[in-house]
Amino acid sequence: MNTTRFSWFWILVLMAGSLFAQPRKVSSDLQGIDPDQRVNVIVQYRQWVENPAREFAETPYSPAAGAMRRRGQRLRSLNLLHAVAVRMKAGATAKLAKDPNVRFIFPDRRVHAAMNYAAPTIGDDWAKGHGYKGEGVGVALIDSGITGHWSKKTLVRQKSFVRGNSKDEYVHGTHIAGILAGREGEEAFGIAPEVKLINLKVLDKNGQGTDSGVIKAIEYAIKEKKKYNIRVINLSLGRAVFESYQLDPLCQAVKKAWENGIVVVVAAGNEGRNNSFGNEGYGTISSPGNSPFAITVGAMSTNRTASRGDDRIASYSSKGPTLIDHIVKPDIVAPGNKIISLYAEKSTLAKEHPKNKVKMKDGSAGFELSGTSMAAPMVSGAVALLLGEESELTPDQVKAHLMKTASKRFPATSNAQNALTGENYTSQYDIFTVGAGYLDVMAALNNHEYAPANAAALSPVVQFDGTTGDVYLVTDSSVLWGRSILWGRSEIWSTSVIWGRSVILEDNSVLWGRSVLWGRSVLWGRGDPGGFSVLWGRQSPFADSVLWGRDIEPMIYGDR
Repeated sequence: MNTTRFSWFWILVLMAGSLFAQPRKVSSDLQGIDPDQRVNVIVQYRQWVENPAREFAETPYSPAAGAMRRRGQRLRSLNLLHAVAVRMKAGATAKLAKDPNVRFIFPDRRVHAAMNYAAPTIGDDWAKGHGYKGEGVGVALIDSGITGHWSKKTLVRQKSFVRGNSKDEYVHGTHIAGILAGREGEEAFGIAPEVKLINLKVLDKNGQGTDSGVIKAIEYAIKEKKKYNIRVINLSLGRAVFESYQLDPLCQAVKKAWENGIVVVVAAGNEGRNNSFGNEGYGTISSPGNSPFAITVGAMSTNRTASRGDDRIASYSSKGPTLIDHIVKPDIVAPGNKIISLYAEKSTLAKEHPKNKVKMKDGSAGFELSGTSMAAPMVSGAVALLLGEESELTPDQVKAHLMKTASKRFPATSNAQNALTGENYTSQYDIFTVGAGYLDVMAALNNHEYAPANAAALSPVVQFDGTTGDVYLVTDSSVLWGRSILWGRSEIWSTSVIWGRSVILEDNSVLWGRSVLWGRSVLWGRGDPGGFSVLWGRQSPFADSVLWGRDIEPMIYGDR
């Protein structure tokens, strides 16, 4: 790729970023809608008066608040973000935005649901053999619910943020609960079998939910943190990125949880095969996985062996950097391909894909799914094991520790085949594909060199050099990666392994040269990349109908 074309890409990205930097207060995807069409929106305020008793907070500082109440149907308060979810006519949003106390108006976007050989691959068998089981650590599973026979010691709280009860009608949440803390057995053995699960249902029988539902669940987890010792939130769900993480309401909620001492683990997304616009799957990390605070997890394939040596990146695992903010993601990778876990009878996926039902060695039913959704609870379980032994660790210390101790042993490239279509894919093992490396539970529990308690472990940002056409990590002395030899970036992202010179490096300081990062030309396609109609319109590869189809997340058929 020549420098001119590479520079043009980054000019377009910066153009897109500058558009979001404008003081416009109504999200672009609410514009151009029939003004009489009713839409679900999230209205975020600058000043706020909380009123938990009424479960709705109207701020007295807003002259438009009364008008909003008259014209819109109140859905729920989102005290965590100083916001409310409302259903109103699209045309009313422009009038509401004139209120100086309104910070921003978002659509209440849809979110979607994003152990055989996996446990020994990451060293979990060693952990259990040495007594590490995550005892007493609360994990909030924000998903499609949990079904099955669970002891009150394990499943300590259930609450639904969608219509109906907290039972799993989709199978996704139950499957993830099995990975985290499932029934002991040769094929479904939870990573942290003594954790306390808090079941917060936000996805319906079709695996769909809304931003406001997820935000409300995160708010609940923060509120009940002390009661249930909630130290981890697992988010195996996501949607397309529309704003900078600093504005995105899901990312704002993730940051609030992180600041309250809760580690947030998020699935990266399953768009690594997406080459619709010549981007080879790069730039497809979903929200809220684009948050620099979260631990964002990509998926590996174990090839159905307990050995790590033959494991390969799953071709569908979404790659960074993130849209708009150019953050290095994923942070880490873990097993996620063809994972066998617990089964939810009569659930939607079970009915639609009966062949994915498997018989366990103990005679019970299990279910096989693939995706970064399955990889995320592997990491959540590892976090619980670590916090079960070192309860005072901060979220930043936990994140940095798992990244530092992750295995850096990868091949330069690998090939995978879509189990459904037979199509072949080639993957490179770079910073935007595998992050800091492969989850290694044994190494994490054996290593006691933790970062300082006041340290920050935000995922780093990359910057483009228009003169050379190279992309560099931005060094920030306030973040761990820019501090010392112990916590310098070479400890986290091993240049000798992940950035093998024969693959990517042009010199020791360059993370990515002028090779194949963005495919042929521009990530956004061949039309008018600077315009919202193409960049964020329905032709975009990141539009809801394309990125989050039900057969995409979770993956029913993974890699062979």
